[in-house]
Amino acid sequence: MTTAPEDRSPHPRPAPPPVARLAIAPHGEVTRRLDGVWWPHSTDLVTELPELLAALPFDWPRITHATVNGSGWPALPGHILVAGHVVRLRRTTNRPGPDTLCMVSAGLGRWDLLILPPATPEATAVRTMAEMARTGTPAPA
Repeated sequence: MTTAPEDRSPHPRPAPPPVARLAIAPHGEVTRRLDGVWWPHSTDLVTELPELLAALPFDWPRITHATVNGSGWPALPGHILVAGHVVRLRRTTNRPGPDTLCMVSAGLGRWDLLILPPATPEATAVRTMAEMARTGTPAPA
């Protein structure tokens, strides 16, 4: 009789990284102010951005610049390496309105996401994201 070997490694396996929580507005002829809603797990953009970029639709081009609007983000390095390419980072607090993430692909376009704070109650975040995916407009909080 053969038995499967037991996993006796001294270190437990690390948990998989969290999945980006993202809803993209449906495609259409209308130009939108917001292209989607993003609900990050934390305010650490250096950790969160690679997950987000990996979750973007396949037809979006490679993002080269990202600017967060809002005071809830700590200081950022000038750039990070994501999947083998450089993404330049900026944080601005001088624009009024909700927290947003502006992503730019040099010469190809710009995409803006509404950022739901990580502490947003799950029911509110799910409702907002579902409405964005359905109508292209986030549900009121």
